[in-house]
Amino acid sequence: MTGLFDGVLTRGPVGPLTDDTAWLRALLDTEAALARALADTGLLAPARAEAVAGACDPGLYDTGALGRAAASGGNPVIPLVKELTARVGETDTEAAGHVHQGATSQDVMDTAAMLLSRRAGAALLQDLDRAAAGLRSLAAEHRDTPMPGRTLLQQALPTTFGVVAAGWAHGLLTAGAGLRRTLEEAAAVQFGGAVGTLASLGEDGARVGAALARRLGLAEPVLPWHTERGRVAELAGALGRVAGSVGTAAQDVVLLSQTEVGEVTEEGGPGVGGSSTLPHKRNPVAAVSALACARQAPGLVATLFGAQIQEHQRAAGSWHSEWLPLTDLWRRTGSAVAWWGTSVERLRVHPERMRAGLDATGGTALGERVTTDLSPDMGRQAAHELVSAACTEAVGTGRDLAGVLTERLDGVRSPDRIRSLLAPSGYLGSAGLFTDRITGADAAGRTGSTTSEEGHIER
Repeated sequence: MTGLFDGVLTRGPVGPLTDDTAWLRALLDTEAALARALADTGLLAPARAEAVAGACDPGLYDTGALGRAAASGGNPVIPLVKELTARVGETDTEAAGHVHQGATSQDVMDTAAMLLSRRAGAALLQDLDRAAAGLRSLAAEHRDTPMPGRTLLQQALPTTFGVVAAGWAHGLLTAGAGLRRTLEEAAAVQFGGAVGTLASLGEDGARVGAALARRLGLAEPVLPWHTERGRVAELAGALGRVAGSVGTAAQDVVLLSQTEVGEVTEEGGPGVGGSSTLPHKRNPVAAVSALACARQAPGLVATLFGAQIQEHQRAAGSWHSEWLPLTDLWRRTGSAVAWWGTSVERLRVHPERMRAGLDATGGTALGERVTTDLSPDMGRQAAHELVSAACTEAVGTGRDLAGVLTERLDGVRSPDRIRSLLAPSGYLGSAGLFTDRITGADAAGRTGSTTSEEGHIER
């Protein structure tokens, strides 16, 4: 069933991987793996373990009914275990006695949450890699395309669209690298029993926990982490960083798509980006939607960070408060990445509008370059004051800065030299080099390489 807002806020593959059915599957996969872990350690006959695993089919259970029944015990694992035990008992009464053996409800919920996160994370990272690849292509294509660089929403110095797109890509890649590390290191099985001692399994508890981790492909923690929620916080932080990198890039596209700027547009075909009342509108709807999803992440991250403070060996409410925010954080972040990938695919760059934007300043955006050129002759402060006065005159009179400087620097700099200093393409610094570091086309002809710390793109 698709909700009213799902088309915008739950786009891409992560939504189905975090819905009620996905949660149920992760809970049942945990119960099946626990039974097999008991068999792996000699505590349960393999045939009995398979009887339990055979009943762990999500199609046999009603998530709505389980949700309603959860109200009595405070979590959905309690009614699920009850129903699972009954189903196993229909064919193997002895096996039924080993369902959920040694575990507590939180063990199954926390383990399922990490299993769910691994599955959702794999899909999200694939989307992120595709978006980054698209940005690399744009960066390479527009390596030397000059455009206005903006600080505090006003033109500052020239930059290139290549290095802007490379910056977007690098943000995605570093955030993705962090999420990968977190999923690998922090996504651990939870198995501690009632108070984290596994007392009901005697000396076999730790061996069963290790076998459970192997069965599920999750990390084996040093200790149960019932009220030590650093793993959830790390995951929340990593997702928040991904959402932030997407939101920054998407917001740039929204701003660059404004009618008065028009340096980029999204072109999704007929009917895409239209308005309900204005027939001329072509909104950057993919970037807008990515931004809408990304903006929800900080509040969800904050909730999960706040839930870290928990009591004794089992929390009274803080643990329960994590379930929906974690699910929603995956959905919103996954949707933001999916929408951003769509925006990148639709993006059309308009170099002529970028050049027009640079020309709109009448050369004043290159004032710093003139100051630098004059400094050896007259000192930096004097050069700065001269150029500042020239810029003020140019803006106040509507004249080009080149003409004003030609008059003020008569005999000091030739008109051709002044025009050369005010050419945007001549004052791009290391923009090309920085772009090449992401596209892999650096000056030495080397290909880019990935590092775990920087998340540079793999070749």
